[in-house]
Amino acid sequence: MTPEGPADHWEVEALYDTCFAPGREALSSYRLRDGVPPVAGLSHVARDSGGILAGAIRYWPVRIDATPALLLGPVAVHPTRQGEGLGAALIETSLAQAAPLGWERVMLVGDAPYYNRFGFTLLQDVEMPPPTNPARVLGRALAENAWAGVTGKVRRWYD
Repeated sequence: MTPEGPADHWEVEALYDTCFAPGREALSSYRLRDGVPPVAGLSHVARDSGGILAGAIRYWPVRIDATPALLLGPVAVHPTRQGEGLGAALIETSLAQAAPLGWERVMLVGDAPYYNRFGFTLLQDVEMPPPTNPARVLGRALAENAWAGVTGKVRRWYD
């Protein structure tokens, strides 16, 4: 795994197009990313020995009212490489690098049964822009009690 660089951008976008349904950019989480660059050093790519892109993960800075947080996603593994543990490796490696960079909390919109194994739990008092299903808004503390008392609406980093 290596940090995503500018030369990886369009190849990663093509991977996301392959792995996700058409219209993925219409999701509310994409409104939080508009005009905001991914967090440097946390977005990664995984390539095979021949240099072919096998997986990618990105992180974005957001705020819950005034509280900073990371928004994990998208994370994707090429369909021909799924089931090899690449997604888990991308998640675990990047999360291990987030706290040393000063991040205390990370959130995502996803399936709890998958993300629970990485320490993510339901964020009951954190509201993603509609039409996000509240049961899919999950968070993980990177520092002790980092989510204690954090409530409100998720906003773009620059708003």
